[in-house]
Amino acid sequence: MSTLTDDEVAAIAKGQLADAFAVLGPHDGWVRAFVRHAETLEVLAETGAVLATLTERRPWVFEGAVPLAPGQPYLLRATNRGGRWVAHDPYRFGPLLGPLDDHLLIEGAHHRLYEKLGAHAITHEGVHGVSFAVWAPNAAQVAVVGDFNDWDGRALPMRKRVDSGVWEVFAPGLTPGATYKYSIISRAGERLPLKADPFGQASELRPATASVVPAPLDHAWRDAGYRDARPAEPWRAAMSIYEVHLGSWRRGPEGRFLTWDEIAETLIPYAKDMGFTHLEFMPVFEHPLDESWGYQPIGLFAPTARFGEPAGLARLIDAAHAAGLGVILDWVPAHFPADAHGLARFDGDTLYEHPDPRRGFQPQWNTAAYDFARSEVANYLIANALYWLEVFHADGLRVDAVSAMLYLDYGREGGDFPRNAEGGREDRDAEAFLKTLNTTVYAEQPKALMIAEESTSWPGVTAPVHEGGLGFGFKWNMGWMNDTLAYLELDPLFRKHHHEKLTFGLTYAFSENYVLPLSHDEVVHGKGTILSGMPGDDWRRFAAVRGLYGFQWGYPGKKLLFMGQEFGQRREWSEAGQLEWGLLQYPEHQGLRQLVRDLNLLYRATPALFRRDNDADAFRWSVVDDAAQSTAAWIRFGEEGDAPVAVICNFTPEPRQGYRLGLPHAGTWTEVFNSDAYAYGGSGLGNLGEVIATDEAFAGFPASSEILLPPLATVFLRWDGARTPE
Repeated sequence: MSTLTDDEVAAIAKGQLADAFAVLGPHDGWVRAFVRHAETLEVLAETGAVLATLTERRPWVFEGAVPLAPGQPYLLRATNRGGRWVAHDPYRFGPLLGPLDDHLLIEGAHHRLYEKLGAHAITHEGVHGVSFAVWAPNAAQVAVVGDFNDWDGRALPMRKRVDSGVWEVFAPGLTPGATYKYSIISRAGERLPLKADPFGQASELRPATASVVPAPLDHAWRDAGYRDARPAEPWRAAMSIYEVHLGSWRRGPEGRFLTWDEIAETLIPYAKDMGFTHLEFMPVFEHPLDESWGYQPIGLFAPTARFGEPAGLARLIDAAHAAGLGVILDWVPAHFPADAHGLARFDGDTLYEHPDPRRGFQPQWNTAAYDFARSEVANYLIANALYWLEVFHADGLRVDAVSAMLYLDYGREGGDFPRNAEGGREDRDAEAFLKTLNTTVYAEQPKALMIAEESTSWPGVTAPVHEGGLGFGFKWNMGWMNDTLAYLELDPLFRKHHHEKLTFGLTYAFSENYVLPLSHDEVVHGKGTILSGMPGDDWRRFAAVRGLYGFQWGYPGKKLLFMGQEFGQRREWSEAGQLEWGLLQYPEHQGLRQLVRDLNLLYRATPALFRRDNDADAFRWSVVDDAAQSTAAWIRFGEEGDAPVAVICNFTPEPRQGYRLGLPHAGTWTEVFNSDAYAYGGSGLGNLGEVIATDEAFAGFPASSEILLPPLATVFLRWDGARTPE
């Protein structure tokens, strides 16, 4: 006597089971199964003995009475004209997740959710296979489809965990490397376009879009020493960041992408030799379009397949640590693309995106915006942040587009935006999410770097959460970048009328822990390059860039420079090819690169230039109002015992003899850096290695000296004590 109704048989055959585990598998002495291509189906004991032959109700749909003890394992043996095969029945296995997983997900507190959701090669109830789990609470049915079942949505429907809305299934016998997606039927009965796995830890190479069952990341890390030695107070440490787009830093033969290992072999020695402390990678997670540079991610947990398998990224980061280089990853929690295989309307309803279209859509980028108020969505993002920091040993995250998260009217014109409860434009949900993110990250990874790309005057971005701040460790100083480049792009004749662009930044320089960015955003979209943005002939352009870098390295705040700008890239950056490395055959480009290297090495060896970046008492203007000569100078102080450094900038092409400078101490001030040096391609004007300050008070300082200011140049003078030359 059959136990399946005709409607249930039809639902199995059509792939429309709402609760597959209630129908398929062993039930009260019966076994029901859907086995593709089978003409006959037998149930075997583990010994191989035949327990029963099942009856075919419809093609590939079988059932029959089977004498099984409760929980007894069994196998299915299928036969057709092409042969015979034996497999485990996925529907005889128990659940993969437990009530605690449901509870933590709902609460938004499952910080290791990436260990449970997604695809994982495991041993379950003594059988090797792959676990699949996906959050889709509004779905009527979810099935796993892939190259192992011909993308057939009838073959592997999942069990729904009603409490959490997570669907799960174990695929016995499946191995890493299989490609898969989720076939989802919405609660309205619509079969959606196949979806990639939000927690998928590997992906196909674009333009293919399937997730890939990952091999276990069994990399043997060697970086414990580096990670333990990371500073507990990074705002007091030197930080010079080399920002890199891995796909266009260098290319292989015929323009192919380098592999993770080839990147490690070339980039790491270069960055180490250049004296940088950190590498910052533009997004390395999977994204469908090269031209998006990774800022429109589909797979937040999947290192991009462009450079090889995920383990290669682990090797790259480990190699960077072995060379003494930290690794910061650009991270994109503000928005995601609306591609049909991605997160958009994932289970047929707004799920990851905010249900209010005025908040769930970002018109500036034509992307969807996360619903930060939903605990499961916040959990997804926070678990992802921890994934990169813990599983891949990244040292920090640079959080992209924080302003787009914090303001309800960001990128929206005409005032058509929702208001918060106070009637304002601040997104309180995003604010709360960022506070929780940073609190969680620093609790789990106290030495991590959380860096905000935030372009407004939102108060307390780097203030602790318990003091009302957002809790980031650092913030990009976009005001400094905008003002400085706007000033230097002026003809030197007109700079005197805009002197405040050099000096205004010091009115807020100590309000946050800042990074001074000359990033990829300044060398795209028609902006040219740092070099091409300078006025005048080639000599003046190079001199101005050298002076700019001296200004940047002498200014309070950590340093960031985008790849190629260290040697004077002439062509605007494009992701479509590699940097113009051939320019290094020319002395002026080689000289600029040498200048950046020397600045890095000097900076790291000079505590006054980094130890008190966020302390207003460690900075004092020496020349603030010399607009007529486009000159500015200041003193950087370290802690007790650290030699102070005077930084002097002349942003005109005129050298200035006998320029009197107020200084805090009499004695010898060694010229430790001069951007006009011959070695850098300059005119070689300077102070013959040192100046002597006397006790003649000047400009509020107890001592002073007359110095020579080279043209379009920055000079560093370090106090080396009260000695006088022999």
